[in-house]
Amino acid sequence: MRIICVDNYNQVSKKAANIVASQLILKPNSVLGLATGSTPLGMYKQLIKTYEDGHIDFEEVTTFNLDEYYGLNKNNEQSYYYYMYENFFKYINIDMNKVNIPNGMAKNIDDECLEYERKIRKAGGIDIQVLGIGRNGHIGFNEPDIKFEALTHMVNLDEQTIKDNSRFFDSIEDVPTKAISMGIKTIMHAKKIILLASGIEKSDAIYKAIYGKITPKLPASVLQLHPDVVFIVDKEAASKLDLEKLKEEYL
Repeated sequence: MRIICVDNYNQVSKKAANIVASQLILKPNSVLGLATGSTPLGMYKQLIKTYEDGHIDFEEVTTFNLDEYYGLNKNNEQSYYYYMYENFFKYINIDMNKVNIPNGMAKNIDDECLEYERKIRKAGGIDIQVLGIGRNGHIGFNEPDIKFEALTHMVNLDEQTIKDNSRFFDSIEDVPTKAISMGIKTIMHAKKIILLASGIEKSDAIYKAIYGKITPKLPASVLQLHPDVVFIVDKEAASKLDLEKLKEEYL
């Protein structure tokens, strides 16, 4: 595990974008695992700029998103397909046939989840997985007490997650209560993982993910077992960490 602590959200975004860009330079046909929400937006903006400056190319890239709301079609402005297209894909030269996002309108969810796993395996696995973290420690939409051995599956969203995500909707009643998410086991199979966190409200989850007991009650704690994971956090998100001790252990 490596922890990178920077001053602010903008620096978190730049560090994350630099890691992803380096991956694409070294392996142009990389398989990227992508996240949504407010945290990775800055990273996407940085990657778009790096692409526009001619330093990276997405033509050979394959992507797999972590999750999608159940019951929202891809044209819904709150769907993660819409989010990814409007905030990232339409600005780069990615082949949309190589973009993979769970189908929230699938008639048979079990088949959709199995097919998603099959596609990841066929692509050769995920080279680098981008994660955010929820205040309750969830990664993807894997809420507390989701089994670590879970693959892509349907999840019932925690009350805290619904409350946190309600800021993107007109009202909390509009927030879907279910989602399709990569499972913990799927995430842990990625060759490299970067987790981004910014803000004081994430400090408790970050502390427990790094120092806490490895338990499904705090899903991100399982990352302690991954051989190549990088936490990129700003000072507020890292405020409960002992930075001097971290320098000795991780930095």
